[in-house]
Amino acid sequence: MKKEIRNKIINNRSNLTEIEIIEKSNIIFRKLKEIDIYKNASNVMLYISFNNEVLTKPIIEDLFQANKRVFIPVTISETKELIVSELLSIEGDLEIGNFGVLEPKKNCLRPFSPHELDLIIVPGVAFDPRGYRIGYGAGYYDRFLPQVPNNVPKASIAFDLQIIDFVPSETYDMPVEYIITENRTIKCNLDN
Repeated sequence: MKKEIRNKIINNRSNLTEIEIIEKSNIIFRKLKEIDIYKNASNVMLYISFNNEVLTKPIIEDLFQANKRVFIPVTISETKELIVSELLSIEGDLEIGNFGVLEPKKNCLRPFSPHELDLIIVPGVAFDPRGYRIGYGAGYYDRFLPQVPNNVPKASIAFDLQIIDFVPSETYDMPVEYIITENRTIKCNLDN
């Protein structure tokens, strides 16, 4: 079932034009900037967007301008492990890595403890109002998030078309607390 949902949402998202992606991403970014968990965070982990995702480059640039530290995930395909690495330069640090996603060059890998993060912006394909998500299917975040202290806020940014009524979840799945779309900010809880 997750595979069908994933394929449907990716297909729907692929129908967005470049202009729609930019306009909707700008609205989402403005809404994200208004939330306290973003304003108060100093060490923010987020991903480098690709494949018609909400654009994250403006967020990264905003964090740099505010003298905040930016961290991105690095996937280790042999162990299916995700490590956190500090990003100092979008242009200088990155190269195409696993899954065609930009990742730090080997000499720009700067591992960082997940315990020191103030905010994690978690990627996903589909979300429900409870905060459960369907990712891309490799399970990297499913293995990573349990290593992060519970008090570290987790949020996701997505287009409204990625919100569905219900995501099938397993006991190990960890929901995010916020989902920000161009149309709404969802404060997730299991009562939704």
